[in-house]
Amino acid sequence: MTSGISRVWTRITSLLPARADLDQIRRDPRRDLLAGLTVAIVALPLALGFGVSSGLGAEAGLATAVIAGALAAVFGGSNLQVSGPTGAMKVVLVPIVGKYGPNGVLTVGLMAGVMLVALAVLRAGKYMQYVPAPVVEGFTLGIACVIGLQQIPNALGVPKPEGDRVLAVTWRAVEAFAKAPNWTALAFAVSVAVVMLVGARWRPTIPFSIVAVITATIVAQAAGLDAAKPIGALPAGLPVPSLSFLDVSSLGTLLAPAVAVAALAALESLLSASVADGMTVGQKHDPDRELFGQGLANIAAPLFGGVPATGAIARTAVNVRTGASSRLAALTHAAVLAVIVFAAAPLVSKIPLAALAGVLLATAIRMVEVGSLRAMAKATRSDAVILVLTAVATLALDLVYAVIIGLVVAGALALRAVAKQASLDQVPLDRGDHSTEEHALLAEHIVAYRIDGPLFFAAAHRFLLELTEVADVRVVILRMSRVSTMDATGALVLKDAVEKLKRRGILVLTSGIRTDQRQVLESVGALELLRHEGREYGTTPEAIQGARAHLERAGVLPAIPAPATSPSPEEAIR
Repeated sequence: MTSGISRVWTRITSLLPARADLDQIRRDPRRDLLAGLTVAIVALPLALGFGVSSGLGAEAGLATAVIAGALAAVFGGSNLQVSGPTGAMKVVLVPIVGKYGPNGVLTVGLMAGVMLVALAVLRAGKYMQYVPAPVVEGFTLGIACVIGLQQIPNALGVPKPEGDRVLAVTWRAVEAFAKAPNWTALAFAVSVAVVMLVGARWRPTIPFSIVAVITATIVAQAAGLDAAKPIGALPAGLPVPSLSFLDVSSLGTLLAPAVAVAALAALESLLSASVADGMTVGQKHDPDRELFGQGLANIAAPLFGGVPATGAIARTAVNVRTGASSRLAALTHAAVLAVIVFAAAPLVSKIPLAALAGVLLATAIRMVEVGSLRAMAKATRSDAVILVLTAVATLALDLVYAVIIGLVVAGALALRAVAKQASLDQVPLDRGDHSTEEHALLAEHIVAYRIDGPLFFAAAHRFLLELTEVADVRVVILRMSRVSTMDATGALVLKDAVEKLKRRGILVLTSGIRTDQRQVLESVGALELLRHEGREYGTTPEAIQGARAHLERAGVLPAIPAPATSPSPEEAIR
């Protein structure tokens, strides 16, 4: 037991921050500080909005952005990830609040944090590498569309319509704008977005998002533009940390919601970190450490009244696009939000919501890598289908369903491609030392097939159909040395084919069965069937001799002495 605890502790220490993180921070702290400031301005209304919409209030959103954002920045596995409350998590939390109340959400967040730390210790993060690139690209495209559409109500200066589906909400916002246009808000949003997009091409090192937001705020205040609705009053300060919300007797009841929250936090955080890697050159996150950082963040956030947090793709994208290169930027974002909470709330409350909508509209546009999408779409038809399907599902459903659908379709298409590699080819009999006349006689009664590739559930039934349609011969030899893999379905299909051919009076012999295939064949009874009456041979020449002996006993062939020489090494391996 002591050794087990020691291994766990060693594993945890390996996930802690290292000197390399500090060296990375020292490379360009000025750009990281500016990027962190920009992200904080973008994150503020999102933190407030997600806190309110989750049912715990604006204060909960700010607490999450500050506490979880700082801990995930320090302990996480990505130099560029920005964490906090997110829209995907909000969808999961709303029913939990309705059923278990605010204390239930805080407990669920704490439990999910512990689960994420356990996943990190168990090295579960590595499985993220099995998510195909088209799924990640499709998710990025879909989430960019979601981010952009979510800003439409604020960009148009209309109250956000009720509803969870972004497409329906956007349509209702457009209808409301058509009835009572707010050209001032639209002008602010478009101006900020244009300044950011054009400015990034003209002078990439200048934080035009900050310049545009400050300018928009000054213009709105100086001109007294009431139509440019500001953020509004902000809560001042953070709650005192407490565990008073924890009810030990409710832990069993809350286990299922906690698993759902942990799964979403892991999935969204690792996907967001992967997207951030793809938006830069030379950056690569540590998935296990990212889970560890998100776990610590979710353990701490509930103590301050915060909701569960994940890596936030919108804020992470802003962070990358504004020049961040180390975790100092995400840490600065959390620190700036803390300062705003305690000192600058009255000033920030005057920023027009339309200006912030412009920042996110520009961010969404810049997230879309047209060249990467074009290359992925041209790669194969399957990649294009997966990309489009994942993007549409992200937009129409939500992140979890989108990734599940993308993975299922990708897996199905991959199996289909692998199954196509399996083939059953008729091959000529080895001549050996047989005379021409004898060889022709053998070929008249014996047919040999070589199985190439995988013999598993996705390809086995096609194999059965081909094999049982064999012409009227006396003996079938199956050369199995090139079977790359075999599962129980493949073994059962092989057994079924042997039995069907046997009922037609056709003897089936095998050669070249590998050691790693014997267990699965034996488990379904196929190996015993093949061993009966000596139907299994090590090499093809031996199987041909066995077939010839069978034909002699059946009186089909005259008894001819077998060749005295052994098969050559080349023949033995065929």
